[in-house]
Amino acid sequence: MWCAGEMGRSMTADVAFEQELRTYLQQAGRPFTDETRAFYELDFTLLLSTGARFHLEAKEKRQPYNMAAWPTFAPERELFILDDLTVRKCLAFAPRAGVVVKDGVARRYLFFSVLDLALMPRQRVNRRIERNAPDLKGKWLIDLRNGQVARDVAGLLALVDNYLAGLHAALYLEHACYGRYVGENVGEGGTTRRPGHWEKDVRNAR
Repeated sequence: MWCAGEMGRSMTADVAFEQELRTYLQQAGRPFTDETRAFYELDFTLLLSTGARFHLEAKEKRQPYNMAAWPTFAPERELFILDDLTVRKCLAFAPRAGVVVKDGVARRYLFFSVLDLALMPRQRVNRRIERNAPDLKGKWLIDLRNGQVARDVAGLLALVDNYLAGLHAALYLEHACYGRYVGENVGEGGTTRRPGHWEKDVRNAR
């Protein structure tokens, strides 16, 4: 875990997160396309050396939340409120997609892969909006402790690279429940599977 002093020196508080990411990607020479003005895309598309793409949405926590306005889900320091629509857009590009958060309050950066978004605890609510006509906007309350933390944008992109490196194993090889999340207790259930069970399954499938 990064200490508060390191995070404080690394965070550019007065620069919008999208611009901070854009500048880093340009200076680091990482190929990408900027989709921040596109409605049907996530903010940035990383062009990987394999020819694949990784889709990244940038979000920012700029001030503490008014806890009286939201259900109790996590301590304010650990709370982040995410659009339900953002998660659905991430699912459209799964499994190479995720959300990065710049937490300007606690001075940290966090990465949530689309696998985390699919599997970690959350609470969904509809927020009332009144513009031309009454409407609802879906929101997710999530716990920032379930994201991976970086001290700067370079570390944030390293977390994305680590996720991609382990993606095949996470999707196809890991049999246990994926991830360890605050707010969830993964116990054990069912009878212990032994070789005889698989032999029976094979016989019954013929």
